[in-house]
Amino acid sequence: MKNKINIILIVLLLITQATTFAGGGSRNGTGGAAQLLIPVGARGIGLNGANISSMTGLEALYWNPAGLSRTNQSVETSFSYMSHIADIGVNYAAVGIQVNGLGSLAFAIKSLSIEDIPVTTVENPDGTGQTYSPQLMTLGLTFAKNLSDRISVGLTANLISETLNLVSTTGIAFNLGVMYTGLAGVDGLSFAMTMKNIGPQMKYGGSGLNVQAEAPSLTRPMQYYKIDPAPFDLPSSFEIGLTYRPIYIGKNSLNISSSFQNNNFAGDQYKIGAEYSYNDMLFFRGGYTFAPEYESNTFLYRYTFGFGLKYNVEGVDVKFDYAYRDVKYFSSSHMFGISLGF
Repeated sequence: MKNKINIILIVLLLITQATTFAGGGSRNGTGGAAQLLIPVGARGIGLNGANISSMTGLEALYWNPAGLSRTNQSVETSFSYMSHIADIGVNYAAVGIQVNGLGSLAFAIKSLSIEDIPVTTVENPDGTGQTYSPQLMTLGLTFAKNLSDRISVGLTANLISETLNLVSTTGIAFNLGVMYTGLAGVDGLSFAMTMKNIGPQMKYGGSGLNVQAEAPSLTRPMQYYKIDPAPFDLPSSFEIGLTYRPIYIGKNSLNISSSFQNNNFAGDQYKIGAEYSYNDMLFFRGGYTFAPEYESNTFLYRYTFGFGLKYNVEGVDVKFDYAYRDVKYFSSSHMFGISLGF
């Protein structure tokens, strides 16, 4: 069994190294399906995503699917809302179950609520009087399993759907994660690796790509032609992270987390975060991101903080979490989430 686990880890490491994207910062903003980059999970946001090696249960779905199997709950549900930049709302819901002898399964849905946008044309640059509302949604199915008392693996398949007025596209993306606790025999030290948004190119289609034009030779009358849009890649990333719990005295505990994120369409990021908890009931969190490839005035996200409350009501764990995300040039983001564990 130990040899099999080592083989799995080696293969995963080779795959991640083969798909690491050097120089991603030189291609900022050229990828598509940017909705995949919008984080969910108030605890993870409060720690700025630094804790990919310590997330558990439904909280782990976005950050590291391997953490889904690291929970004592048989059934979990989670609901959250975040005010994102440019008045975009992010709605999120998830449910997960433990299946004896198989592992853990979870289903999640993330949708963006965007205000109506005026329709403009060449003839009517100020608007035609019509409006449309973009529909952006991600549906995720996750499977995770504990290979041993220290090693967990997880896989998420995301169905991506985007509709912008008269054009639309669908695609699929995969997230893969590994989590290892007790690294090097040190209690409280956890290690993780994740690959996110790995999948084929996407391409828009629809009647909105039909344009009316006249042939240059004037041999044919005015007619409609279909624009053939270029396909686009997904915003993939590779992350490694460490978490250490240096203080666990009585009812007090402190987690310190760090991670490195390499992106194919953005610069590298280094993240740190810390979470203090009292009696596993009251939580305070904070995080910061270093992005050395960006100028100080071009990187949108730097620091986050948040808090959480957990209380058991007649055998049901009820958790409320809040996270604040500082955003440069835009209004800051606020996330509120509630989860139930049975």
